[in-house]
Amino acid sequence: MEKQVNNLANNTLLKTIFNTLFSAFFLLFSVAATAQENPFNSGEKYTIAEIVVTGDTSFSEATIVTYSGLRKGEVIAIPGERISEALKKLWGSNLFSNIDIYLTKTIDDQAYLEISLQDLPELNTVVINGVKKGKKEALIKDNKLTKGAKVTENLITTTKNYLTNKYRKEGYYNTKVTVTTTPVIDSIEKTRVNMVVNIDKNDKVKIKEIDFIGNEKLSDKRLRKAMKNTKEKNLLRFLKRSKYVKDSYKEDLVSVIDTYKENGYRDARVTSDSIFNNEDGTLSIHVNIEEGEKYTFGKIAFVGNTIFTDQQLNSLLGLREGDTYNGVELKKRIADNSRPDALDITNLYQDRGYLFSTINPVEVSADGNVIDMEIRISEGKPAYFNNVTVVGNDKTNDRVIYRELRTRPGQLYSKTAVVRTVRELGQLGFFDAQQLSPNFKNANPNEGTLDMEYAVVEKGSSQIELQGGYGGGGFIGTLGLSFNNFAIKDIFKKEAYKPVPTGDGQSLALRLQASRFYQTYSFSFTEPWLGGERPIQFSTSLSHTKQFLYDPVKRDADKSKRFNITGITVGLAKRLTSPDDYFTLSQAVSFQHYDLKNYNTGLFTFGNGYSNNLSYTIGLSRNNTHTDPIYPTGGSSFGITAKLSLPYSLLNSVDYTALKDERALLNPFDTDDKTRMGEIDQERYKWLEFYKVKFKGDWYTNVIANKLIIKSSMELGFLGAYNNDRGVIPFERFFVGGDGLGNYSLDGRESIAMRGYPNQSLSSQDGGTIYNKFSLELRYPISLGAQAKIFALGFMEGGNSFDNFRDYNPFNLKRSAGIGLRIFMPAFGLLGIDFGHGFDPLPGLNTKNGWETHFIIGQQF
Repeated sequence: MEKQVNNLANNTLLKTIFNTLFSAFFLLFSVAATAQENPFNSGEKYTIAEIVVTGDTSFSEATIVTYSGLRKGEVIAIPGERISEALKKLWGSNLFSNIDIYLTKTIDDQAYLEISLQDLPELNTVVINGVKKGKKEALIKDNKLTKGAKVTENLITTTKNYLTNKYRKEGYYNTKVTVTTTPVIDSIEKTRVNMVVNIDKNDKVKIKEIDFIGNEKLSDKRLRKAMKNTKEKNLLRFLKRSKYVKDSYKEDLVSVIDTYKENGYRDARVTSDSIFNNEDGTLSIHVNIEEGEKYTFGKIAFVGNTIFTDQQLNSLLGLREGDTYNGVELKKRIADNSRPDALDITNLYQDRGYLFSTINPVEVSADGNVIDMEIRISEGKPAYFNNVTVVGNDKTNDRVIYRELRTRPGQLYSKTAVVRTVRELGQLGFFDAQQLSPNFKNANPNEGTLDMEYAVVEKGSSQIELQGGYGGGGFIGTLGLSFNNFAIKDIFKKEAYKPVPTGDGQSLALRLQASRFYQTYSFSFTEPWLGGERPIQFSTSLSHTKQFLYDPVKRDADKSKRFNITGITVGLAKRLTSPDDYFTLSQAVSFQHYDLKNYNTGLFTFGNGYSNNLSYTIGLSRNNTHTDPIYPTGGSSFGITAKLSLPYSLLNSVDYTALKDERALLNPFDTDDKTRMGEIDQERYKWLEFYKVKFKGDWYTNVIANKLIIKSSMELGFLGAYNNDRGVIPFERFFVGGDGLGNYSLDGRESIAMRGYPNQSLSSQDGGTIYNKFSLELRYPISLGAQAKIFALGFMEGGNSFDNFRDYNPFNLKRSAGIGLRIFMPAFGLLGIDFGHGFDPLPGLNTKNGWETHFIIGQQF
């Protein structure tokens, strides 16, 4: 098959050579024939008297003559280089299928030439058979089979090769592709053809067995495990299907030998391998191995090092005399190409500025299977950044990007600083994190300088939320606008609206949601670099909501029974320099006013009156997740916060013990007593007194080359009271269960996601005062493009909430597991769906909850 493909690929070249030689031969023959009537010497010079164009072509005579380079009145040798050059130019246009140049006659020193040619056919229509309709357009685009394309032998051959290799990589090893063309007969002068591409993928070819021959030290099972992409068929395997792909198979043979090298067999090699077709349509692979002898490390010496001592380098190398020889690990300890931030000797030098250093391990002796090594180091000059530039940003202002750079002109080169810069640019959210590229320019080892260019690809950073639906007894409309690269300084500049002022890295969000029963308005603004000099983030938000009770008689909202909440928050967050600069200290002051009128729902312990919530929040967080904030591939993120009110019970003269005792004597089923209980609670909660502590941590582990990611999470929350007689407030509570998207959350309540259970079903009616949750998530990317990031996930979770600390048991968990899908589009944010199975019963029930479907909008678990 491969030989046939190669022959087809050479057809066009052979045809070109043949036609050129034939034309030259025919020209010589014509000249010789003419010479019998008009004798002239070979190579004699003539003046071109006339050039005519004949043949089947849609191009004008003037165009063809001009493109050939020949011109009337030019003196040329016949035969000579000018005729050969004209043929080359015309063939090089890839517009013609046949080209000849004739000498028709000569009169004295005047030569009359004829250019005869035939156009290549143009593609009229293309039909692809054998694949689904939705995939045809992509195949046409990938192979450039657009209408009007010139149909050459090369186009046909490359199309067949592309499709054959594409489906072989998907496991269809016996794919057959045929391409046929049919001339179009119509009134148009151009030569056109219709193309039919038939793709017969046949069945996927699976690998029945992989046998190793000659292996005694390492088992077949161990060697098969080393083959990451070539697997035997197994019904229990889901992540790696059995299929044969030639390139992947060759890489896996290298991995087999690397496994031997990791175990000391440095001379191991594959002597031969064979692939057999079985009668059942599967393949069998036989690999012959020569293992060789096992080696150990002898003495390891460093040569040429002046910046670091032998002891420093030895501690990083981590290999000692007598250790089993491991050539793969030796290469990683010197330069681990799989991790840009690896702890290896190359990075040690490059972080000290020695970009041009070279480190080579050399075996100096191998007596008695003991290998003595020299690590030869050429340190070179330290390198300094000369110019540092950013390209690709059309919307984002340069200063927004440059303030995030960890590399500056004149600074000593540091690989860690380059890697960190790429991460910081990716975390901004304005650029496609998958396409961020640091490019070295004008590196000069002699002068010790280099230029650094960061190439970015901007993506949409603003989002719009516009939706409507029916729920809660009426229509609910939502309008939300989020601008994540806003420029407030340009808000009064008409020319800056494209459609809004952008480029300064600020965030501005507006949201309106309304129905017959509630209205919510909110506004928030964030400036990440207050003053533009230091990474101090300023944020503020305003919100107001109105909620009305349902009147069952009128079947409408009763606006005489309402609950209004108005709030404002102002915060500052500062990036710290120690313990390291991944830490952020945040502080915020917030005030909320709750106004209730005849709002007796059981949601709160009183229905008339008001409460004020003046609180101070302090938090410490650390985030070193890798580059892409939507799909982190490593690192961790954790934060601990404390939200505190003033200890009002120490400052006022209210006897909360007496109020508590009086309330305990009242009968909640007696109307007067119930009214009095509300009055007591109104007194207790005029100014909310509480403290609230939360912790959340996420850890990301890269399992397979940025493809398979494990995310493990833990979170805890506790709401307490300074004064037990005053009690825990009815606001700011935790509601566990469901998708974590809670309405009416402006009273400080927090909806904690717990998939596999209905919303807020794992907490009491008033909400829990303490909760914990643990989760493990396995993520796999489907697409990480700039327009849409899509990844699938599987999860296991456990969590619960409790009404007081006496009942708290961290091992009393409601468990669930399931699968889900996430789609992130810059214009709409994060969307997703989860199917979760709850293994435990809801509070008060005896049977497990079973399956729940959750729709996710605008947040990540």
